[in-house]
Amino acid sequence: MSDRSRDAPTMDAERFAALASAYGGDLRRWPQAERAAGSILAASDAGAAILRDAGKLDALLDSYRVEAPGKALHGGIVRAADGHLAQRWRQRLWWLGLGLAGIGLAGAVAGSALVIVATPEVQPDQYVLDANATAFGDAGPDDTIEENL
Repeated sequence: MSDRSRDAPTMDAERFAALASAYGGDLRRWPQAERAAGSILAASDAGAAILRDAGKLDALLDSYRVEAPGKALHGGIVRAADGHLAQRWRQRLWWLGLGLAGIGLAGAVAGSALVIVATPEVQPDQYVLDANATAFGDAGPDDTIEENL
């Protein structure tokens, strides 16, 4: 027994209680590396009390059952999911349309820029924008022709 106690890992009561609260009162659920030291401490009165308390919690947790959802809840979830999918589809179509409009606008701007850059500047044959110019001709005073009435 003295060889076994020297080779076996030691564990204090605080570590034993922490492992029991984390993994429960059944030592088979504990990590493999902790089982040997836990089984030594479980043989003591304090260890047995800690495992008993953890075993009560395990029994309560094992006895808890969740009922299957009703048909109304199932139907509500399916309807909500269908509505969400339809909304997502509408959003995708909206963004797709917006993206296509943006691409069209970018093409129009690029085309306008190309026309402005590529078209040579044309000089008019005569100067038509004068302060006295109208659609019917020059409305200004005519200095060369004088009419006497």
